[in-house]
Amino acid sequence: MQSVGGEMRHLGVRRRTGSAVLLVLLIVGCATVSKGPLQPGRAAYPAPSGVDFYSPEQEVQLGKQVAAQADAQLPELPPDSEISRYVSNLGQKLARQLPSNPYQFNFKVVNEKDINAFALPGGPVRVNLGTIQAADNEAQLAGVIAHEISHVYMRHSTRNASKEALASIPLQIAGAVLGNGIGGQLARLGIQFGAGSVFLKYSRDAESEADRVGAKIMYEAGYDPRAMAQFFEKLEGETGNGGPQFLSDHPNPGNRATAVMEEISQLPSKNFTKDTPQFDHIKQLALQMHPYTAQQIAEMQKQRRPQEQFTAANIQPSGQWRALNAGVFSMQYPANWQVYQNGRVSLLVAPPAGVAQNAIAYGVLIGGYAGRGEGLDQATQQIVAALERNNPGMHPAGNAGPVNLNGAPAIRLDLAGQSPVSDSDGSPMPERDVLVTTQRSDGSVIWMLFIAPEPQFNAMRPIFQQMISSLQLG
Repeated sequence: MQSVGGEMRHLGVRRRTGSAVLLVLLIVGCATVSKGPLQPGRAAYPAPSGVDFYSPEQEVQLGKQVAAQADAQLPELPPDSEISRYVSNLGQKLARQLPSNPYQFNFKVVNEKDINAFALPGGPVRVNLGTIQAADNEAQLAGVIAHEISHVYMRHSTRNASKEALASIPLQIAGAVLGNGIGGQLARLGIQFGAGSVFLKYSRDAESEADRVGAKIMYEAGYDPRAMAQFFEKLEGETGNGGPQFLSDHPNPGNRATAVMEEISQLPSKNFTKDTPQFDHIKQLALQMHPYTAQQIAEMQKQRRPQEQFTAANIQPSGQWRALNAGVFSMQYPANWQVYQNGRVSLLVAPPAGVAQNAIAYGVLIGGYAGRGEGLDQATQQIVAALERNNPGMHPAGNAGPVNLNGAPAIRLDLAGQSPVSDSDGSPMPERDVLVTTQRSDGSVIWMLFIAPEPQFNAMRPIFQQMISSLQLG
């Protein structure tokens, strides 16, 4: 969500992998990457910059929620294993070099062969076993972990989410506050860990900033910051099969080694720790293991996908209807369904059983587009484009056509994608979405996205049609 001059301007709409609808409430900020030589001391760290919707406390809460999803999906080493304890101790040593902050750093090892690591908002850091196997010494491994700690400290995840909101979602809607706080709403509907997650995408500017802060952390902890750049350069040289996954998630900002050398040029010289007997022991343990490949982990996750267990009893309406009055519109909805609101904007009306795994399988997503004076046709095109950009696999399944909505002109368009619901074979079911847009007298547009798996859409059609027929614009 964008806040400009005190006005609500943007509603973020995002879907999980497989085109399940997700909602994200975001604010956009600008950041300037600090440059120039680093100075010693805890007070000389570069400071996070740019507007961020989340408070640090909300960031910690959100990180815990997303980390719980990640930990449930990934094969992690037991926390009491020698390797896990070593990585946790090394990570905490590095994190202690930061200025006072509210983040709750914790470190776990993922039993995966790919050379990679990632950080989530508020402190969770995960390091692949393959990274330990690939590091030549403790300083190189410390460089990877310090780099990830820097992503947390510089708040890159939520800042990046804000930038994507500005670029992708020019939508808005007004309404009453119905939620229980941003953290709980995001946990239920909004942000999910997985491939393509907004929290795992970094710009080259963010990478440069993480290198810079990571170099500072390493220096203060007694490691040569050049080891971080040397490890990344080593990965650059491994081009087989497209190169290490780390480089896909952490794009090279360019001239890494040169930049690090310039940044540490004014730091007083000291005797650095390059390696330790403990690292050598841990690496030997790691090399004796046979971690999973990314493909094997993907297959394991696929087997965990929710099966098609929805029945008429928990999806169909009870026969009773309630009134939803959002100010700019009113609508009838089934009494045994619920209204969810993401912060102060965006609405979802759905049966409780239709919202699971942080995704929407059945229901109606309602939003609005403020517009820039264009007509309904152009506004609808903008809404469709935003949905397509943020929902991998979603595409129109026909031509948009005019319809009459209680005397007001409207547009209807069928869309197709993949449902979060799986069939008996574990494959994602096709999803059918129907978009209906209509324009208010002030030029703003109300849009409704009706969602159901393709095999059940016809059974849901009477419910959706009654909701459309009851819509009244305010």
